[in-house]
Amino acid sequence: MNSICIPSSKRSLAGVLRDVISLFKLRIGVLIMITAVVGYVISPGSASAWQVLVMALATLLASAAAGAFNHYHEYQSDRLMTRTRNRPFVTGALPHQPWWLLVFAAMLVLAVAFAWKIVNVQSAVFIFLGAFFYAIVYTVWLKRRSWTNIVIGGLSGSFAVLAGAAAADPQLGLMPWLFALILFLWTPPHFWSLAIANRDDYAAAGIPMMPVVFGGPRASRIVLTSSIALAVASVLPILAGAGFVYLLGAVPGSLWFVYKAWSLVKQQNRKAAISCFLASLVQLNAVLIFACVDAALRS
Repeated sequence: MNSICIPSSKRSLAGVLRDVISLFKLRIGVLIMITAVVGYVISPGSASAWQVLVMALATLLASAAAGAFNHYHEYQSDRLMTRTRNRPFVTGALPHQPWWLLVFAAMLVLAVAFAWKIVNVQSAVFIFLGAFFYAIVYTVWLKRRSWTNIVIGGLSGSFAVLAGAAAADPQLGLMPWLFALILFLWTPPHFWSLAIANRDDYAAAGIPMMPVVFGGPRASRIVLTSSIALAVASVLPILAGAGFVYLLGAVPGSLWFVYKAWSLVKQQNRKAAISCFLASLVQLNAVLIFACVDAALRS
């Protein structure tokens, strides 16, 4: 089942870069970093460009540490899943050795320390909590125990918004809390859509993701209900001062996600599940981009 491990001296630079991106989940990390920056942009208050840069990079570094720990901790079950069987710890491209834990811990400590020293205590605490909830609460405590794993573990994205907002003003106002709620409600249907598409993989690995526990039909109905709750929450920033421009992105993006979730209920196949998953990314990007544009126009 495992790929053949190619000696590191003969591996291409592109192959090494792919392993690094895979190990540290940099695509997800960049999205989380962007979310933190949006948290700063939508919040009243200000920070120096240097502080914002440190906050963003600290968020990325902490996210990378948590993502890599997830690979390290899950490498045995990753062998059993088609989607994850080519991860570097599984293939042997990277050695699964305990010293990696020191590397991940050092990354997290550096991220939190720099944010604490250069930004502020509140931002540093939220950065730590984001990594902790993904690495420990989700990966270690809940992933193999409860279908609610991604519901609670999904708080890591909410903490990124709050870390950025705290960099602007440690006394958080209503707006960042509403966007933290949006991220909290976005994560489950986003992830469950992908889990429906890969339900057999999770079942084979013995991971009680919601579609495995409840079955595809019920899971898709839960995704639809969750997407509707998300759509409602995505309008709430209007109560905290967001303007019409924000709605131009939030409303169509949310309705598109709801439509794709409704289509998933009707069609019940992998293609519909992936389409719903992609629609969740459209929804989040629409909310984040138009929130920034709206904030810029109102400033």
